[in-house]
Formats: sequence, structure tokens, C-alpha cells
Amino acid sequence: MKVLVAVKRVIDANVKAQVKSDGSGIDLASVKMSMNPFDEIAVEEAVRLKEKGAATEIIAVSCGDAKCQETLRTAMAIGADRGILVETTEELQPLAVAKLLKALVDKEQPALVILGKQAIDDDANQTGQMLAALADLPQATFASKVEVAGDKVNVTREVDGGLETISLSLPAVITTDLRLNEPRYVTLPNIMKAKKKQLDTFKPEDLGVDVKPRLKTLKVSEPPKRGAGIKVPDVATLVDKLKNEAKVI
Repeated sequence: MKVLVAVKRVIDANVKAQVKSDGSGIDLASVKMSMNPFDEIAVEEAVRLKEKGAATEIIAVSCGDAKCQETLRTAMAIGADRGILVETTEELQPLAVAKLLKALVDKEQPALVILGKQAIDDDANQTGQMLAALADLPQATFASKVEVAGDKVNVTREVDGGLETISLSLPAVITTDLRLNEPRYVTLPNIMKAKKKQLDTFKPEDLGVDVKPRLKTLKVSEPPKRGAGIKVPDVATLVDKLKNEAKVI
């Protein structure tokens, strides 16, 4: 079984994002970049499936500029067999990424596609669902457990009321939640081995996909700073302030 895993290069989760002075976007100059944490979980799950004998090959895919090669090398150090970079300097929005992945799904014919449920930079939570729709594949989102059984995959997913287990026919699309697994530590020997693994590069036009943005960002701003809290003498005063000052009731 061939598994395709999508990974995205984002600002490191431990770095506080800074808005540009002109409000046009996030300042990415001299900022540490890493693999999106949800995508790291997706790669780890694919590697575990291979270790169990359920998968035979893992292909890591990233879309973006040339620096995304670093993210793909990290995925290969975790255990992916080869990488594919769709190189472009355009701002990639979820639909464009889904179309690029769909083209690669048609090309590679994987039995399973695993993505992080969302990226921590835009928090869109759309790409996996859009890919499933474009490729006409069954999907399971927010997976906390994945079990492959023959031509089926059983996925336990987190819903508002608790846990839901569904069975999908392969090929299928899965998006990962935080509790699916704990990604392994990448060792230096594996980092060195990853440098020798195959990494193919395509352009969006090679795949016949138009990635021109459909949405325009008008302004990016810091969230308003929260004011200091106050103590109230009794419940009546609290209700009065919530009603007349905060206007939340």
C-alpha cells in the first residue's frame, strides 16, 4: 500500500508571530520555520503503518518555495521513502493546495492520503476535505486512531459527544488530530540518510493546476490586548456589569 503524506512549512510553534508594520501580513524574515505539528503527526502515523507491514511506500509532498525542501528532508528523516516538492512562489490557499494534491493523487495512485487536520499559520482546516471532494474519495477527519484491515481502514475520530469509529474503503483521505500519536525524535543518522533519498520537483503548470489566489488579505493586525480584571462584591453587581458594560447577557 502506497501512502501519500502532505507536509507544510510554517513558523515554528514555539515562535511568537509578529505582524508587519504595514499590516500586510506576518513578518517571516529571520524567523525559525518548522514542519506543521499536525503534519508531523501525519508522517509519524504513515511510518507506523509501514512498520506494521500495512504500508509499503511513503511519499511526502510539500507545496511552496524551494525552502520547503528542508521540511521534506525532515519528513524523510522521520521515515518517508521519497519526497515531492511542488515549487511555486505564489501564495497558496487551501483550494490551490487541494488541486495540486489531487493531481499528485492521480499521478501516484496512493491507497491512503494522510494530512494534518489544519496548519497552525492559517488554521483553515480545509485542504483535506477539499481534496477528498475533488478526488471523490471517502474521508475521515480529526483521527485519533487509525487501523488498516485489508481494503478497509477503521478510523476513530473525535467529535463533540466523544469518539466515533468509522470504516472507509481504500483509497481514502484521513486528517490527523493531536492525540493520534507522539512523533518520534529525529536522529542525526536518519537526517544524514534523508539527504540521499529521492526528491522530485514539479511546477504547478506541470500538473496542470492554476494556483492563482482567489482571496485577498486586506489587513493583518494583532489581537486587542485584554484589560485587567476586576473584583465585584456580589453576584448582583457581576450580572449588572455583564449586562450593561460587557453587554454579553
